[in-house]
Amino acid sequence: MPSRGKLIVFSAPSGSGKTTIVRALLQKPELNLAFSISATSREIRGNEIHGKDYYFLSPEEFKNAIENNEFLEWEEVYPGQYYGTLKAEVDRLRDQGKNVVFDIDVKGGMAIKKSFNTDVLALFVQPPSVAVLAERLTSRGTESAEKIKVRLNKAQQELAFAPSFDHVLVNDELTVAIHKAKDLILNHIQ
Repeated sequence: MPSRGKLIVFSAPSGSGKTTIVRALLQKPELNLAFSISATSREIRGNEIHGKDYYFLSPEEFKNAIENNEFLEWEEVYPGQYYGTLKAEVDRLRDQGKNVVFDIDVKGGMAIKKSFNTDVLALFVQPPSVAVLAERLTSRGTESAEKIKVRLNKAQQELAFAPSFDHVLVNDELTVAIHKAKDLILNHIQ
């Protein structure tokens, strides 16, 4: 039976590039990574796929899972919009000996860090500036100006959490950020 995998948390304000970094790292077999698919009650965006990008649940299904204690962590990130990490998903991957990668909000990342302590490497991906973050969110073309404003306000709050993480990766040059993240993960899993 393989040894139980470790956990790697990536958190950041929306638009910082954490998902792009995580996707690049998942392609590196030496890291033995598996993606922890989060659950959410938000609408599917673009070409996202249920069970691949997220487990898309209705708000009622999400609340039932909360009541049944099925989450390691969960949060109402925006009014009526829930995100969470299913316990069964993480256990399944760790039991396979995989190192589990999380792409989650900062409060969720801190909750996982607190629950699993030294088994977790918590990385905060930080944009070079709030102005760059605004530009990235706008260039996505997936959300209204009002939603972008909400995300930028939330980003200001999330940036205050950066010192609570094990390492802060400033994503001003994507290839450099990916390389630094890979080195940190290799050090953690050995």
